[in-house]
Amino acid sequence: MSDEPTDEALMLAYAAGSAGAFEQLYQRHRRKLYAYLGKLCGSAAATDEVFQETWLRVVDARQRYRADAPFGAWLYRIAQRLAIDLLRKTRPQVAVDEVVTQLVTSEPDPAALSIALEDQARLQAALDELPHEQRAAVLLQSQEGMSLEQIAQISEVGRETIKSRLRYAMNRLRASLVKA
Repeated sequence: MSDEPTDEALMLAYAAGSAGAFEQLYQRHRRKLYAYLGKLCGSAAATDEVFQETWLRVVDARQRYRADAPFGAWLYRIAQRLAIDLLRKTRPQVAVDEVVTQLVTSEPDPAALSIALEDQARLQAALDELPHEQRAAVLLQSQEGMSLEQIAQISEVGRETIKSRLRYAMNRLRASLVKA
């Protein structure tokens, strides 16, 4: 058993005035959160903006934080809301990564998908066409390795809704890539 305090304990300590607790939380989550936001937001400028605003919101909300949900889910929920707000204002270019490519190529029609994957621009366009909620669910599952329950908690919707978003996202990606 580790002697490391939980994220929730660190956040409560930070709310009580421990700046060191915040530093530990930041160090634990900064890389994964930034990578997630990079995939969701697309541009470095948008990623930086949402990343900074997320941590500012954590600082501002420290007195209201309750440890009744995992800190990570709370943090990603803040980040996701901010990213979606920004994405609604400006249509981003989401970078294509190996994980999304693997998800798409693991679908049943490899011949059609291998042809579609030859054209990275079409894959990029297919990702850009996904609604924000579907794109976020795909990224949380593929990049962050989160379970359906974790994604549902972050998105504040039911598990079945997340399953539907993922299914619709994959169907849309497949259909977009197969059509010429």
